[in-house]
Amino acid sequence: MAAPSSKSATLGTLFVLLSAVLFALKAILIKFAYHADSQLTGIQLLALRMGSALPFFIAITLLSQRSTHVKTSKDWGLLFLAGFMGYYLASILDFIGLETISASLERIILFLYPTLTVLLMAILKGQRIKTRTIIALILSYAGTLLVMVGEGVAVLQQKGMLTGSAFVFASAVAYALYLVMTPNLIQRFGSWRFTGLAMSLACIAALIHFFVITSNPLVWLHGLSWTVIGYGVALGFFSTVLPTTLLMQGIERIGSSQAAMISSGGPVLTVFIAVLALNEHLNALQWLGCALNIGGVLMITLTPKPKAPDSLVT
Repeated sequence: MAAPSSKSATLGTLFVLLSAVLFALKAILIKFAYHADSQLTGIQLLALRMGSALPFFIAITLLSQRSTHVKTSKDWGLLFLAGFMGYYLASILDFIGLETISASLERIILFLYPTLTVLLMAILKGQRIKTRTIIALILSYAGTLLVMVGEGVAVLQQKGMLTGSAFVFASAVAYALYLVMTPNLIQRFGSWRFTGLAMSLACIAALIHFFVITSNPLVWLHGLSWTVIGYGVALGFFSTVLPTTLLMQGIERIGSSQAAMISSGGPVLTVFIAVLALNEHLNALQWLGCALNIGGVLMITLTPKPKAPDSLVT
C-alpha cells in the first residue's frame, strides 16, 4: 500500500474512529432492547438487525465494481462460508451471550478475536508463534480472566453467566475464522463486492433462521413495540452498515494495521458507555484486566506481518 496523503490519512483516521464508536454502541443497543422487552430473544433481535441492514448490503453488491478474477465454485463456497461464519454465526452467538452477561464483559471477551486469529493461522497454515506473541496471548487471556473474576464469585455462579461468556467466546472464534478466510476472498472479489455479498448472505441466513424457528413470525412482528423495532433498526444501520462501510474506507486509506490500532479503543468505549448508560460498574481488578487484555491484543495487532491484502478488522 502506497503512503497515503495527509488529507487521505486524516480522513481515514476519522472514518476508523467513527466506526469504532459505532461498533462500541452495538452491545449497548442490544442490552437496551433486552431491557425494553424481557421476552425478546437473540435470534429475534438479530433478525431485526439483519433485516434492516440487508437492503443496504444488496445495494452495495449491485453498485460495486465486479472483479476481473474468474470465480470458481470453491471461491463461491468460501464466500458463503465466510458470510455464514463471520456475521451470522458470530452475531447470533454474541446476541445469545448478551442475554446473560454485561456489555462490558462481552466486549472484553469478544476483543480476543485477534489472538484467536493468530492461533488459527498457526494451526491451519503452520505459522510459527513467536515469543512476543506468546506473551501477548498470556496478557490477553489473563486480563479477560481478571475481568470475569472481578465480577465476584456470587455473580459467576448466577445462572447463565458462564454459559453467556462461552457463547461470546465462541462468537470470537467464529469471527477469527472469518478473518483467516477474508484476505484471499477480498483479492478474488474486491473489497466492496466481497463485503456486500458476504454481509447479504449473513443477513439472509439470520432471517431464514428466524422464520424457521418462529411459529407465527408475522404475528410476532406485529406485536413488537416501536421501541424494540427502533433498537433493531438502529443496530442494523448504525452498528452494522455504517461502521462496516466506514471501516472499509478507513482501511483503504491508512491500512489494516493502523486501523486496528485505532479500533483497539473500542472495548474501552463500550465499557465507558455501559457504565454511563447501563449503570454497569467495574472495580480496580477489572480495569486492570481491561488494560492487560487491550495491551495483549495491541501486541498481536501491531506485530509486523508479511505483506497481504488488507482485511476488515472490527
